[in-house]
Amino acid sequence: MKLTLIPFSILCILFLNSGSAADNTILVQSTTSTKNSGFYDYILPKFQAETGIIVNVVAVGTGAAIKNARNCDADILLVHSPEHEKRFVADGYAKKRYDVMYNDFVIVGPGNDPSELGDMQDVTLAFEKIALTGTKFASRSDNSGTHSKELSIWREARLNPEAGSGKWYFETGSGMGTTLNTAVGMNAYTLVDRASWHSFSNKHDFRIILEGDKRLFNPYSIMLISKLKCPGVKSKEGQLFIEWLISDKGQNEISRFTIDGRQVFNTKRG
Repeated sequence: MKLTLIPFSILCILFLNSGSAADNTILVQSTTSTKNSGFYDYILPKFQAETGIIVNVVAVGTGAAIKNARNCDADILLVHSPEHEKRFVADGYAKKRYDVMYNDFVIVGPGNDPSELGDMQDVTLAFEKIALTGTKFASRSDNSGTHSKELSIWREARLNPEAGSGKWYFETGSGMGTTLNTAVGMNAYTLVDRASWHSFSNKHDFRIILEGDKRLFNPYSIMLISKLKCPGVKSKEGQLFIEWLISDKGQNEISRFTIDGRQVFNTKRG
């Protein structure tokens, strides 16, 4: 008897499509940068076409995304704050963090660069100069991955920006889009991930002032929520999504995503 081998991808589609549409839907708690940049609009149709799995995304700050995942309102968590992610795994809400992609943070500000940060290579020294000169700085102050990165820089500089709250340090308590608009409106510097900056349309004369410091590295990780903590998690479908994203094909697709011709996220493969 001659056996016919069926490709794995076809088996996945046959298996997943054997259930109801609801069975083929997973929920991802994620960051605003991935959603607002258009990344999911680009990548999810490719995954759905191959597997039949529909992926719904809730885009909030990393802190809120992790809180929602802890409340079992997710199958998958995709965020960009290693410190919080490691705690999430240590607390048993996921078994493993998978590196999926990365980009970087940048300092943006008015075109005339009032604190003259443009020639600086050290982000800590740049933050020190902002504080010492009392130049306006807009902070998300929302427990997001971007806010966590900002706070880590202030700590390294051994400065407490809240001492300047309302004078030169302005806490928006909002997402990246609102914070960028606030910064533009008051001619203030701010810290932003590169994806959000490229997709932001209200730049006026604002530009990237400082980039390239290795401390501005911005990795994104993806995790499957543990069934031990959240019994309703769709582990098979969720794990398939993870494996697709970190596969050669998924990584190549991520590398091809661009905004105005510029690559937004990098991977180990591209």
